Amino acid sequence: MRDPSAGPRVMLKRLRELMAEPLEPQDRLDRIVRQIAQNMVAEVCSFYVLRADGVLELYATEGLNPGAVHLAQLKMGQGLVGTIAAGARPLNLSDAQSHPAFTYLPETGEEIYHSFLGAPILRAGRTLGVLVIQNKAMRNYSEDELEALETTAMVLAEMIATGDLKKVTRPGLELDLSRPVTIDGDAYSDGIGLGHAVLHEPRIVVTELLNEDIDSELSRLEEALGSLRISIDDMLSRRDVSMEGEHRAVLEAYRMFAHDRGWVRKLEEAIRNGLTAEAAVEKVQSDMRARMIHMTDPYLRERLHDFDDLANRLLRQLTGFNVKAHQAEFPDSAIIVARAMGAAELLDYTQSKVRGLVLEEGSVTSHVVIVAKAMGIPVVGQASGIVSMTENGDPIIIDGDDGNVHLRPVTDLESAYAEKVRFSARRQEQFRALRAVEPVTSDGTAVTLQMNAGLLVDLPQLEESGASGVGLFRTELQFMIASTMPRVDEQEQFYRNALKQAEGRPITFRALDIGGDKVIPYFRAAPEENPALGWRAMRLALDRPGILRTQLRALLRATGGRELKLMFPMVTEIAEFRAARELVNKEVGHLSRFGYDLPRKVELGAMLEVPSLMWQLDELMREADFVSVGSNDLFQFTMASDRGNGRVSNRFDPLGRTFLRMLRQIVIAADARGTPLTLCGEMAGRTLPAMALIGLGFRSISMAPAAIGPVKSMLLPLDVGKLEQVLLPALDEVDPKYTVRELLSDFADANGVPL
Repeated sequence: MRDPSAGPRVMLKRLRELMAEPLEPQDRLDRIVRQIAQNMVAEVCSFYVLRADGVLELYATEGLNPGAVHLAQLKMGQGLVGTIAAGARPLNLSDAQSHPAFTYLPETGEEIYHSFLGAPILRAGRTLGVLVIQNKAMRNYSEDELEALETTAMVLAEMIATGDLKKVTRPGLELDLSRPVTIDGDAYSDGIGLGHAVLHEPRIVVTELLNEDIDSELSRLEEALGSLRISIDDMLSRRDVSMEGEHRAVLEAYRMFAHDRGWVRKLEEAIRNGLTAEAAVEKVQSDMRARMIHMTDPYLRERLHDFDDLANRLLRQLTGFNVKAHQAEFPDSAIIVARAMGAAELLDYTQSKVRGLVLEEGSVTSHVVIVAKAMGIPVVGQASGIVSMTENGDPIIIDGDDGNVHLRPVTDLESAYAEKVRFSARRQEQFRALRAVEPVTSDGTAVTLQMNAGLLVDLPQLEESGASGVGLFRTELQFMIASTMPRVDEQEQFYRNALKQAEGRPITFRALDIGGDKVIPYFRAAPEENPALGWRAMRLALDRPGILRTQLRALLRATGGRELKLMFPMVTEIAEFRAARELVNKEVGHLSRFGYDLPRKVELGAMLEVPSLMWQLDELMREADFVSVGSNDLFQFTMASDRGNGRVSNRFDPLGRTFLRMLRQIVIAADARGTPLTLCGEMAGRTLPAMALIGLGFRSISMAPAAIGPVKSMLLPLDVGKLEQVLLPALDEVDPKYTVRELLSDFADANGVPL
């Protein structure tokens, strides 16, 4: 009995020999299509390649008119070939000319051929071209023939990816794989980054495509699948996921996919057709990615993302891919490209080499963006499709000012951005020249400009930026990047080092703010349907006072002989603040009994992030030594707008009258009691919103270090009296003709205030 896979294996072996021979590219292509036609008993084999202009050009044919090569063209979606490319799905037709998408190209002479089998040439889910076979007789091709054609197409995809076809591409034209791409995203962190792309979840490049021994490859696949299944079972058996919840459901889906016989059967079939185990995984994965691109159901897309991730895990098993070795080959100017990532994952990279971050998901106030800002890294989010279009090492430009990403940019664009970077550097020099200038407006209003921090690497920027101190030190970042809960001695040393690096400038520490979207890997918490409104921050700390007391003890010991400024996050009721203050008093009593050197002064503040405090403002200002407005969360909760959801995070404007009225009430309440007030959040770090805050009466704001210079440059020529005359009456307008943003922009233009 004839082995049905013998034909494809023979063909792949011959293709490998053809690719190794010292041939001119066009001669190689001509021989390849001839070999495919002979092996598949086809009268026609044609090879179409997708150009950067969206046109599929005939690059080689056996059976059609040779004069049509490089002349026959079909647009994406046009004809049978264009339909295959657009849908990334094969077509198997017994009578091609009766299909509604059939387009007759007279130069090819294909009208005498009826049966048609075409497969997309895919790489990482992207269509690079189409491979077609045809016969005069009307017949449907078998599943084995389709599988053989798809396997062959995968080999041709690698040939396209290597750039071999550039020599036979007509001057002035580019292939789609190398075409420049511009994606319009959202600007999350200012700045320009030029460099080379680094995929956060690196795509494994399979170099060995064709196998020498089917049984050996099947054995390798079985062994890798076994290891993969064991690793998933291990994750499911861990105590922190041995409960119901979304994270367990994801792992259960992983386990289901890993045991799916249909998936395994496709992998084994590809191996029997001549591919190595890893090439088989890449082929099946690429087919799945192509289908994913055209799916609209968000649930199915998410499940297919899970499948994609599982396939990557299997590829790593088969290739022995070492993530640490990959990171060791990190380029000096790296732009990290990711679907999404956590704050701790960003910190795993060498900070000095990172020039930018591009995210398909996320929002301006997600924590990885906050950390990136603290590191001075430009960020663009909501860059749809960037991961699938990017190859490791691709030249890339990220514009964090306008929210654009330019992948494989043309030379002129690269030159223009290089000049923009030089101009930005000159501006930064101007901002640095303002470091020693006191932030006082033209009419004599002093404004305190502080910076946000959370790691020791942030603190050298105190001097560089000219900030007067740290208005928000996020202590949870130390916990988020640690593999185990930091002990009291470790925490104490960390806080001592922070104070030492601040060199006498004040630091306002925020007590541990975990839960919700701030996940600590070693801390077990039951899954919640709505974690942003759940067990987090002060609620968690008061229910588990041991965690908070350990941190309080470390802070009190670290600030011995100094002043300790500590604020509590997510305060919902005054009773919570009183309970936290009582815990501080207990720790002070405990340390004094054991003779520890205590802070000379302890100031306790509350973060105003929950709208319920708006009806407790007088009590809050009386109880707290100071109040800090957390504008990110306050805005999120006020507008019921999830800051991590890109669909709604930009739906409402923080400079809308509703939110500005709320901020004005806070200022009035603080002034009435003489309570020091500051604001830390996204608003403070942008010049126009910062100008609005000053007009509302805020005299202390805290922001990312890179924002200090631009904000100071804005406020120096500002006349606050004039600004208040424009802004404050506008808040009460019932039927306004202009938005507050428009009024402020016009005011800045008219009064020479640089934005």
